[in-house]
Amino acid sequence: MDQTSQSATPVTIHDDAAMADGSTGRPILRINRSESGTRGKTAEDTDSVVNLDSPDLYINRELSHLQFNIRVLEQALDTSHPLLNRLMFLLIFSSNLDEFFEIRVAGLMRQVAFSREKSEADGLMPQDVLRQISDICHAEIERQYSILNDQLIPAMEEEGIGFLRRTDWSKAQAAWVADFFHNQIQPIISPIGLDPSHPFPRLVNKSLNFIVALEGKDAFGREGGLAIIPAPRSLPRLIRVPDEISKEGDNFVFLSSMIHAHAEELFPGMKVKGCYQFRLTRNADMIVDPEEVSDLASALRGELLSRRYGDAVRLEVVDNCPEALINVLLEQFGLTEQELYKVNGPVNLTRLMAVMGEVDRPNLMYPPFTPGTAKPLRRGNSILEAMSQNDILLQHPFESFTPIIDLLREAARDPDVLAIKQTLYRTGSDSEIVDALVDAARNGKEVTVVVELRARFDEADNLQLASRLQEAGAVVIYGVVAYKTHAKMMHIVRREGNNIRHYAHLGTGNYHAKTAKLYTDYSFLTSDSHLCEDVHKVFLQLSGMGKTLNMKKLLHAPFTLQKTLVEKIDREIELAQQGKPARLIFKCNSLTDPKTIKALYRASQAGVECNLIIRGMCCLRPGIEGVSDNIQVRSIIGRFLEHTRVYYFQNDGNDEVFCASADLMERNLYKRVETCFPVSSKKLAQRVKNDLETYLLDNCQSWQLQLDGHYLPAQADRPEDAEEISAQETLLDAYAQQS
Repeated sequence: MDQTSQSATPVTIHDDAAMADGSTGRPILRINRSESGTRGKTAEDTDSVVNLDSPDLYINRELSHLQFNIRVLEQALDTSHPLLNRLMFLLIFSSNLDEFFEIRVAGLMRQVAFSREKSEADGLMPQDVLRQISDICHAEIERQYSILNDQLIPAMEEEGIGFLRRTDWSKAQAAWVADFFHNQIQPIISPIGLDPSHPFPRLVNKSLNFIVALEGKDAFGREGGLAIIPAPRSLPRLIRVPDEISKEGDNFVFLSSMIHAHAEELFPGMKVKGCYQFRLTRNADMIVDPEEVSDLASALRGELLSRRYGDAVRLEVVDNCPEALINVLLEQFGLTEQELYKVNGPVNLTRLMAVMGEVDRPNLMYPPFTPGTAKPLRRGNSILEAMSQNDILLQHPFESFTPIIDLLREAARDPDVLAIKQTLYRTGSDSEIVDALVDAARNGKEVTVVVELRARFDEADNLQLASRLQEAGAVVIYGVVAYKTHAKMMHIVRREGNNIRHYAHLGTGNYHAKTAKLYTDYSFLTSDSHLCEDVHKVFLQLSGMGKTLNMKKLLHAPFTLQKTLVEKIDREIELAQQGKPARLIFKCNSLTDPKTIKALYRASQAGVECNLIIRGMCCLRPGIEGVSDNIQVRSIIGRFLEHTRVYYFQNDGNDEVFCASADLMERNLYKRVETCFPVSSKKLAQRVKNDLETYLLDNCQSWQLQLDGHYLPAQADRPEDAEEISAQETLLDAYAQQS
C-alpha cells in the first residue's frame, strides 16, 4: 500500500525550554506520521501535511539572542582561552546584556505598557517572553558573578592581579584611599538627601549610585532618612593602588569601595546606617518617525539627550541591600521583582574592562599577530593598479585592513581620480578613513559620503564625523529616512587616458580599523565594470530620487536580495527533486526572517543539505523529522567575533558564492539598504568555500543548535582521539604572520 494513503497518527514533541516556568509546556510540532515514516517526500506533498507557518516551528528571537549571550559567558569557563581573555568574555556578556535590556527588553515592556502586544512567528506574546527572559537572566547573572568571584578573581590573584576589599586594606592603603577620596572624589560628588524639597534625582542610564540610610538630625533640624549618592561619571571605576603600598603585582581598588568607606563624611554629623550600590538600566532605543522628520541630524541630536533618561527596565542592587530599601527603589522606578537583579559584586561589571589597559601581562592574553598581506598587494605598487588586473579578496583580521585605508589615501592623492563615494555606518570618530576622505575633498575630488546617523550607540560619533566632512567640502547625505544604509561600499572614478575607469570596494563589515582587528570580515576589491556600475547605481538611489534601477550582478535590499536568495534556494530544491546533489551553506550573524526560514524548511524537505553557520540569533528549529532533518545549525564563538556573511549554493556543480553586508533578518532584508555581491573568480570563490568548510569542521569553538533551542558544544561529542580543529586558529595560521 502507498504510505501516503495509510492512516496517520499525530505525534507531539514537547519543548522543554517552554516548561522552565513550571508550566506543562506546549507542543512545538504535530506531524502526521504513518508506520513507515513521515508522509511524502516532495515539498508540495509535505507542505500539505506540515504547516510551515506553525508557531511551533520557530524559536523566539529574544530567547535565541539570550542563548548567544550564554555562549559568550561560557567562554569565561573555557580554560583554553588565556585568563584575561576569559575575563573579557565575562565582561562582554555584561555589555551585551546591557544592550539587550536597553533595546530588546525595553521594546517588549513598551508593547505591554501601551497594550500593543503582538507575537512574532513563534507565537509567544511579549508578557510570556518577558517572564522567560527574567527566569533565564536571573540564573545566568547569578552564574556570572559566581564565575567572577569563585574562579576568575582567585585565578588572577594567583597571577598577582588583585582587587582589594575594604576589609583587607592595610593601614597604608587605607590612608592612601582616604587621601584619594578627599582630593579626587569628595570635591566633585553631590550627595542628595531625600525630602519634600529634594525629590528623588533623575538618574542617568547605567550610572553607579548608592542609596544611603541615615540617622540623626542635620544642621537644619531635618531628621535622617534616605539619601542618594551618584558616583561621578568622570572618575574611573577601578583605581590602581601605588606599588609602594601594595604587595607585588597589580592591585586595584573599586571606586565604589572608596565611596562606601567614606560615605559618612558626605553627611557631617549624621550616622550612616547602610550604604548600598545600585544601577538602573533604561530604555535607550531612539525612535524617529520618518513622516515627522524634516532634518534627521537635528532630530537625532534631540533624541540623544533623551536616551539617558528613558523608561526604567532593570534595577541591579548589591545583594546585601535591605528589602525595605529595595522596595523604595522599585516603587520609585515603577519596577517589579521580575526586573530586580541582586548581585554579589560591583553592579557595573563592564567597567572592569579597564584592567586590560592597566596591566602588562602578555602571557595572560592571546599572543599578538601580524595580519597577512594578499599576494597582489605585496609588491608595494599602486593598489588601484593591482585592482585593475584582478579581483582581490581579503579576510580580516587574518589579513590586514590597511590596504583599504591605503586605497583611499592613494585615491585622495591621485590627480587622475575624479570622484570618491563612500558609505559609513560604524567608523569611529578618529578614523583614518575619514581623514583620507577629508584630504580627498580638500584636494578637489568630488567626495560624496552616505553617513548612517542611526547606527545604534554610534549616533554621536557619526554626527561629529558628518560635520567634519561637510567642513572639508564633502557632500554628506544621510540616505533614506525610513531605511538605514547598512551597505559597506566605496566607489572610485578615475580618468585613464581618454577613458573613465571605475573601482569599487565591497565588504561584509564596517570601515572601522579597530573592529577590523577583532571581527572576521571579507573585503572585496574590484574593477569589474558591471559590478562597479551596480555600485554606482546604488549611490544614485541613495543621493537622488527615482525608480528601482536594474542591477547586473549586485543583489540589494530592500529590493532584490531576499527574493533572489529564495529563488536560489528553490533552484537547489529543484535539483534535489531531480535526484541531483543539492547543497547550500549560509554563514551570517542572525537568521530570523520567517520567509527565508520557510524556504530552508522546504529545501530540507526536498533533501537539500543545508549547513547553517549562524553566530547569534536563529529562529529556525533544526532536526525536526520531515521538516528540518537535513538542516544543521552551528554557532562559532571564539577569539574573534564572527561577522562574515556568506551565501553558497552548489548549483549542480557550478558553485555560486555571495558575500553580503546583510544578515537574514527582517530589518536587513526589508528595512535597510544592503548589498550582496558575487565572488565570480573561481579561485576566490573556492577559497571562500574552503573557509566555510573549515568552519563546518570546527570541533573546539562550535556549538550545535538543538531542536529545543538550546546549544551543545561540539567538544561534547568529539571522540577522545579526534584531532582538535579550531576554524579561527586554522585561518589565522593560513593567512596571518604569527609574532
